[in-house]
Amino acid sequence: MIFSELYSVYYNTVAKILTRALEPDVTEKDLQQLVVDHAFSESILTILPALKSGKWPLLKDDLTPVVNQAPTMPLTLLGKRWMKAIAEDPRIRLFGAQLPGLEGVEPLFTRDDYKIYDQYADGDPFEDETYIRHFRLILSAIKENRAVKITLVNRHGKEVRVRFYPKGFEYSLKDDKIRILATGCRFRQFNLGRVICCEYYTGTGPWRERPKAERRKDLTLLITDKRNALERSMLHFAHFEKRAERIDDEHYILRLKYYENDETEMVIRILSFGPYVKVVEPESFVKLIKERLLSQKSCELR
Repeated sequence: MIFSELYSVYYNTVAKILTRALEPDVTEKDLQQLVVDHAFSESILTILPALKSGKWPLLKDDLTPVVNQAPTMPLTLLGKRWMKAIAEDPRIRLFGAQLPGLEGVEPLFTRDDYKIYDQYADGDPFEDETYIRHFRLILSAIKENRAVKITLVNRHGKEVRVRFYPKGFEYSLKDDKIRILATGCRFRQFNLGRVICCEYYTGTGPWRERPKAERRKDLTLLITDKRNALERSMLHFAHFEKRAERIDDEHYILRLKYYENDETEMVIRILSFGPYVKVVEPESFVKLIKERLLSQKSCELR
């Protein structure tokens, strides 16, 4: 992996720690707060312990840095070539992203350098100006919590008009298509490529009711770190808001938030870890786990 916009958080956080450690009277608590402010919630289990133990040999025993000046992180030529390759992906244009400073840089790879198998050939027209305009309008509606009305062609070739609140996008690698996730109507999603007209809904019709916000719930898990259960659970629940606490060398508490609509999926996910992940609270979720196990037992599923 050359670099990652996700995992580069670790590099940037360590750079901030080294910069802060150059200041006099810095404390371990100050450095720990930098991890909380700039890294992922579970990073408190990784970054500072690795620096203090010498696994990452960047801090001395007294928490002063081994370097004499604040680190800088300029882009390498390899990084620029990777970014140039990403910038040439037609899906980047959907967001109107600008990546300056790449003029004259040769891309690390082009679309001619690889072929994706097991993917349908009738993907969405990502470079079509109308498609781009529809995507950006819906993206704006998501950010502003506004309703839209669209006209699309259904699978039977008929035009259908729908009004709804868009709440997100979903990209299918297999279909090479983008779907609009909807609320406030009887349909849950629409294929963006089928939309032929899209605009903000102004509220001129009888439909004015906003959808209720999805309810979020808290869940507390006890993780026994065997068979790499801690790392697997962190990756498995990476997209959830969460906080991890260490109890001892083998046990960790993971507190996370999830949407009520995802409850059944959460039960299935947690059961996939077997005895290494245990639900601590709430009791209502513990009951769901027990009911699921009893249901499996009654069907002789193991």
